[in-house]
Amino acid sequence: MTEDKVLYRVRFISQDKVYEIYAREVYQGDLYGFVVIEDLVFDTNKTVVVDPGEEKLKTEFEGVTQTIIPMHSIIRIDEVEKRGTAKVVELKGNVAQFPSPIYTPGRTPES
Repeated sequence: MTEDKVLYRVRFISQDKVYEIYAREVYQGDLYGFVVIEDLVFDTNKTVVVDPGEEKLKTEFEGVTQTIIPMHSIIRIDEVEKRGTAKVVELKGNVAQFPSPIYTPGRTPES
């Protein structure tokens, strides 16, 4: 892993869970309202101590070259200096995200 490459931490909501993943490429997709995430970065060290949460994510995204996420599911995208631990956290409480339209066309003039 080269240290001069840009690294992003992406947090998004999916199925009542908050995902935090790291990737080298994040951009707006050709399909309006979607964010493309490519070149996911996971821990590659072969140590005795293994984080089960990150291993689960690694397995979930195994073989994925690109994931496309709806813009309204994105919580935050940060450019970071070094990779942290990828994780999935359960959303708690009784407040849920209500899907909202990205684009609402204006009214047409009345004839």
